[in-house]
Amino acid sequence: MPADEQETGTGHDSGTSTGTGTGQENGISRKNFIVAAGAAGIGALALPTAVSAVAAPAQARAEQQPLTPTPKCDDGDDSPTHSQMEGPYFKPGSPERASIVTPGMPGTPLTVSGTVYSLSCRPVAHALLDFWQADYYGNYDNYRYTLRGHQYTDASGRFTLTTIVPGLYPGRTRHIHVKAQAPYQQILTTQLYFPNEPRNGSDTLYDPALLMKVQTGPSGRTAKFDFVLQVP
Repeated sequence: MPADEQETGTGHDSGTSTGTGTGQENGISRKNFIVAAGAAGIGALALPTAVSAVAAPAQARAEQQPLTPTPKCDDGDDSPTHSQMEGPYFKPGSPERASIVTPGMPGTPLTVSGTVYSLSCRPVAHALLDFWQADYYGNYDNYRYTLRGHQYTDASGRFTLTTIVPGLYPGRTRHIHVKAQAPYQQILTTQLYFPNEPRNGSDTLYDPALLMKVQTGPSGRTAKFDFVLQVP
């Protein structure tokens, strides 16, 4: 074979080999390679959109979940605490104290606690609470201040009264008198009652909206009652 043909053939084979190695290796053409690369680029650009599309329903589901309801703020009947008559045994000027019992006093120990709220369900700090009640025998002390005393709520509107379960007297069921007053506001005069008392049905002043929640324990009774005053 002539030398020039060999060179031409060699050159042709080299060109063919180069072309095959660059454009057709593994059966992928330049065009397909470019298209594939372009598709990969588009897919990479589209990835955030796909993630957003997945995240959007999750966010929508989270927004559609019901919110936790605001706790109710009331004294048991969704209204301001009912007022009641003062009665004939109120005595002004009671001492400031959270315990109105004296050593050796007969009667079942009773602890009354709760919170004083405003109409907007906010605790009323420094609210005045003035308590008075009958003793174990159903008598009121009108000469001194036995089983009488006033106190103020703390910064969270809470109070605690240490007393005894009041006795009965003709015409009335068991009850505790109280005056409640937010600072510089009008006074609420009312009475607190005990559940399951036989005389509740016959006492014309009895109001079930003023029932305390009472529990009996090994060392006496505990009662809870929240006041709602007519203040903003």
